[in-house]
Amino acid sequence: MELDTASISHTRSGSLTMHVNKVSHVKTINLVAKELGESEDWLFDVANEMEIEDGVIWVYGVGEDGVIAFTDFGIENLIDLIKIHKNDPTLLKRWDGAK
Repeated sequence: MELDTASISHTRSGSLTMHVNKVSHVKTINLVAKELGESEDWLFDVANEMEIEDGVIWVYGVGEDGVIAFTDFGIENLIDLIKIHKNDPTLLKRWDGAK
């Protein structure tokens, strides 16, 4: 685990204070797709260009490959990306395995 030294400060008593993640919940891609009325596969392709800083994470469980999930901030960013891709569908070219 790597600590971001910019988020650590020393107090007068000599103890450390660290930034605490304030995310209390995430929503999986299938729930977000249902709420937004979009295809889960299409949203996955759109979300593929997002980074953790954009509010997207992978959630893993026992025996699972993992599922993409979004913070509230991530959903806001995803909605912005949806608008961009709907305005210009050529931006998203799905790889179909054909060469």
